[in-house]
Amino acid sequence: MSKTWIIIKREFMNSVSKKSFLILTILTPFLMAALVFVPLWMASIKDSDQKLVGVIDRTGNYFDLFTNDESYQFVPVLDIAPEMRTGDSDYEAILEIRDNLAEHPEAATIYSSKEISPDLTRIVNDVLGEQIRKDKLARYQIPELDRIIDDVGADFEVRTMKWDAEGNELISNNAIAMIAGMVFMFLIYMFVMSYGGMVMSSVVEEKTNRIVELMVSSVKPFQLMMGKIVGVALVGFLQLLIWGCMLAAILAIAGAVFGVTPPAEPAMAGAPMPEMSEGAEAIEALRNFNFLEMGLIFVLNFVGGYLLYASFFAAVGASINTQEDSSQFMMPVVLILIFGLYAGIYGAENPDGPLAFWASLFPLTSPIVMLVRVPFGVPLWQEILSIVILYATAALFVWISAKIYRVGILMYGKKPTVKEMIKWLRYK
Repeated sequence: MSKTWIIIKREFMNSVSKKSFLILTILTPFLMAALVFVPLWMASIKDSDQKLVGVIDRTGNYFDLFTNDESYQFVPVLDIAPEMRTGDSDYEAILEIRDNLAEHPEAATIYSSKEISPDLTRIVNDVLGEQIRKDKLARYQIPELDRIIDDVGADFEVRTMKWDAEGNELISNNAIAMIAGMVFMFLIYMFVMSYGGMVMSSVVEEKTNRIVELMVSSVKPFQLMMGKIVGVALVGFLQLLIWGCMLAAILAIAGAVFGVTPPAEPAMAGAPMPEMSEGAEAIEALRNFNFLEMGLIFVLNFVGGYLLYASFFAAVGASINTQEDSSQFMMPVVLILIFGLYAGIYGAENPDGPLAFWASLFPLTSPIVMLVRVPFGVPLWQEILSIVILYATAALFVWISAKIYRVGILMYGKKPTVKEMIKWLRYK
């Protein structure tokens, strides 16, 4: 056991001490946040220059509908000048309205010497579309018909609540549940692929450098393999811990921004819930998640899924001589994981459907798909059954991989076939 611990410590320190680990661990949450918020922030920044839009209104009924803003200034134009066609004028675009749009909706056209911005197209469509609607309603000569239609067509969105174990009412949000499930699903996928790949790369590197020949003279191949697997797993848990702390800080800041205060007493059944903004409700719904259950299922699925795939990666790394040789063995694994991703994505629409159910029990996909179902509520027996099947399969994979690792780690210059690797399982 002491020798295995030495291998674990060595793998852990080698990974943690790398600058790439420190940079990725600290910067990844900020990079993910930047990918979401920076485009939104940049999209909200308006151009400081007000663009001229010429309006040729041959009906005289529509020009007054347009109002200037910080982006566009609408000015009347009698006709399209030659310089407008060549882009030599100060006009960004020319809007021509040739006839009554309620009767001839095709009688409006925007001209420009370059592609017209979606923002300008949206403004023109909204303004003219609203006027066309009013003109068509006016034909019916029914007093206040537009108000009646607006009232009848009012948007409605039902408020969702859920009961906790004590029967108290808590704010829920299926969109937030879906997003949370997707986030945890992608985390599992990313960790299994990245850390499993780290195990394989470490094995191939030591095999190529012939260092492994010295190591197996002091430790058993199984101890060496498990030391690598556990050492890299500890690196993953360290990253999860750091990211979890950063997530808690982000949630606290988001709660302060949206004005969400820590809940006092939960609302009893039948008691009205206080009014909240959409942002506040989303943060409150996120807080009402059973993070203890979600975290426990995530850790169990991460450990089981990682053991299953990392042992396979270790066996592959021991059987090949270069990284390039791994493609034929890696392709089936990648296809299975991609299938798990798609099963999780489609299963989120129907978490209790047959696809989500069976994929959450199948051990090669259950670590991914089960994480999508948990936020929507999964029966305890399904969670337990999924975990039991996963760990039983992982134990079988570890045993098989140890057999292959023991022989393949000292084999050089030959690319083994699958048939030969099966024979290795019979060696004592």
